[in-house]
Order: sequence, then C-alpha cells, then structure tokens
Amino acid sequence: MNKLHKIGIIGSGDVGISLAKGFLKYGYETTIASRSGVRRDELEAEIGEGIMVNTPRLTALNNDIIIFAVKGSQAMSALENLDIENIKGKIIIDTTNPIAELPPEDGVLRYYSQINKSLMEELQSYATESFFVKAFSCVGSNHMVNPDFDDKPTMFICGNNDEAKRIVTEILSLFGWDTEDLGNTVAARAIEPLSMLYCIPGLRDNTWNHAFKLMRKKEK
Repeated sequence: MNKLHKIGIIGSGDVGISLAKGFLKYGYETTIASRSGVRRDELEAEIGEGIMVNTPRLTALNNDIIIFAVKGSQAMSALENLDIENIKGKIIIDTTNPIAELPPEDGVLRYYSQINKSLMEELQSYATESFFVKAFSCVGSNHMVNPDFDDKPTMFICGNNDEAKRIVTEILSLFGWDTEDLGNTVAARAIEPLSMLYCIPGLRDNTWNHAFKLMRKKEK
C-alpha cells in the first residue's frame, strides 16, 4: 500500500468499532466519532490504545477516508450533519443498508428503499463531490477484518470513481478479502439487498459464521 490514509469513522456501533480496531491493527491513524462526550469516553476504553475520538463534524474534516457506519434510517441526517464542505473530495466507504424500523419477517429484514433506487444512490446524490464506495455492507461486523473461513470470501463493491475503488480494494485486500467491483452506484441496488440474504440464517437460526463467495469456472 502506497499510503496509509487517515481514517475517520462515523458510527460507534458494532460495525464502526470492528473497523476501527481493524484499521488500528494495520497502522492507520484512526478516529471514531460520537456526538456524545460520554460515548466518546466509552469508545476510548472499549477500543483501546491508539484510537482517537472526536465529534462527527471534526472527524469528517480532519481525515482522508470516511467510514460511514450509521443506521440506514439515520444515514441522510447523519451525512447532512457532517457539513458538505468537510467531505468534499473525500472517499466515503458506505457500509449502510436501508433497513426499516420494523421487525424481520421469518428472518427476512424489511427495507424502506425501492428496488430501483438504493440508499447509496441517495447519499451520493446529496454529496455529489464526495466519492462513495459501497463496502462492508453484506457481512457481519465480526467477519469484517481477517475473516476466518476455509476460502477467502468476496466483498462486493460499487462506486462512480475508479481511483476511490482502487484504494478501497487495497484496504479490503489488506483485511483479507477478494473484491468484486460491480460498477457504478446503481449496482448498490443489488448489493444492499445481500444483507437481507446474509441475515436470514442469523435471524432464524442464530448462525452468523458465513460470508459470500463469488466463484468462477476455470478456463480450460
């Protein structure tokens, strides 16, 4: 990797904490954000040595790559709260899914989005000068860094900027993933529903030790 970018994580739940620990493990200068001073103190204690904490706006301002790891139902308001100028020209790794505030149906999550419009497209349409890359949206937080499976799993990504996707692919490779680039932001319409599929075994049978793998037939 040519450069260790400064990482700012917006979202202090399981996903944000898991990725913060991963970036610290690989030597990245990492800040995680919370609006609550009490929660920031908790994060310092929970994540441990090396982590920095700050408000969401200052985290967005002071870092090169933003990990956007908030609840889908709060994503737009959280993005607006960062201040559009603070994220202009920056890579935003979008982990969000448009999960509705409704109970699952027989293990199937309910989404509030439509099949022909993804949450990522809405976020990118708002922050037109930021470079969104969908990633980490179709696997549980416990497997995001160095997933321990019999074979290397596949992370599906998409986004409009090729250089941003190249940098995110480098991070994913470091974290132990194969990466499949599915194209521009419109592909998020297919990637976001993978979380529904991923969660069915967990919500129905409490089994979360799985990930997706794209397999190709070897050419003869």
